Amino acid sequence: MIGQVIAISIVTAVLGLIIYYIFIDGILQAPFAELFVMGLQTFWDIEYYEAVGVYATIFRQNKTLWLAFGFIVLLLIVFYFALSRFKSYFIAISKGIDALAAESTERIALPDELDFMERKLQSVKDTLKERAVLAQEAEQRKNDLVVYLAHDIKTPLTSVIGYLSLLNEAKDMPIEQRAKYVDITLDKAHRLEQLIDEFFEITRFNLQTIVLEKEQLNLPFMLMQLADEFYPLFEAGQLQAEVDAVEELTIPADPDKLGRVFNNILKNAVAYSSPNSVIYLRARTEKDNAIITIENTGKPIPPSKLERIFEKFYRLDASRGTQTGGAGLGLAISKEIVVAHGGTISATSSDNKTVFSVRLPLN
Repeated sequence: MIGQVIAISIVTAVLGLIIYYIFIDGILQAPFAELFVMGLQTFWDIEYYEAVGVYATIFRQNKTLWLAFGFIVLLLIVFYFALSRFKSYFIAISKGIDALAAESTERIALPDELDFMERKLQSVKDTLKERAVLAQEAEQRKNDLVVYLAHDIKTPLTSVIGYLSLLNEAKDMPIEQRAKYVDITLDKAHRLEQLIDEFFEITRFNLQTIVLEKEQLNLPFMLMQLADEFYPLFEAGQLQAEVDAVEELTIPADPDKLGRVFNNILKNAVAYSSPNSVIYLRARTEKDNAIITIENTGKPIPPSKLERIFEKFYRLDASRGTQTGGAGLGLAISKEIVVAHGGTISATSSDNKTVFSVRLPLN
């Protein structure tokens, strides 16, 4: 494009010189002058010297005016051809935008002069296509999860109805057996509640707007509190927790939402930790940021899965049913909360160690 502008400028200058020397300068001397005088004598019956005077009045005394007129004509001609050229560019760009919106595999093709625009449009098209594929995959995973959850709900619901029917029909059932059936029914009801909560979680994810209510949050205290709350799960999995945090480390954050982030990460650490291992919760400062890490020992996460664990509805272990796994929203929601705080979240996994890192601004 820049080269064409330079070329048009050069052509305009050359044509200007041509117009001046051939047209403007030409009308001020023979043979144009002689022809003009002869024409006045022939067609208007004007004497020679009077015709020369008319010629001088019209042309020689208005040299600047004719020069300006010539350049105006030149600019109009150049502008017309340039506009025609640019119009063809706009038409080509319009076709490129149409191709951008079209769901086709053909690459966008523009004139060589618009190669930079072609690359940009093609890049946008590739990005949109990639996002569409990811959105389609996420929607498919969500639909699959809804089907799985709907199927899983039938099992505890059937059990609840069955045991309640037995309790209702057998009025003289022994107390020990009645207590046993009540315990089973309550356990199935809790599982049913959990599955229904996951349904609501899936629905809320696309509708929620994260609104933060920040306050000065004491990170060491929060991590210690989390370790205490997870003590029953640690005991069940034969795990231990160690908290190592800089004293009095505080950050401006929403305690409820940030607590949900660490809760989700810690639940994954417990689920995938090897028995008799230690889960480390650490917090330190680095320049203007607080770095919180949660490290567990267990089977490492493959790199291909590590790149996707923060996608919504992505479940690390697809073989785990909804009876043992969640809806695949915990880490996706955690990422949105961290980003809303102006931070980042990432994960690394190697040598049987998996580390989730959360970086949050100190101010």
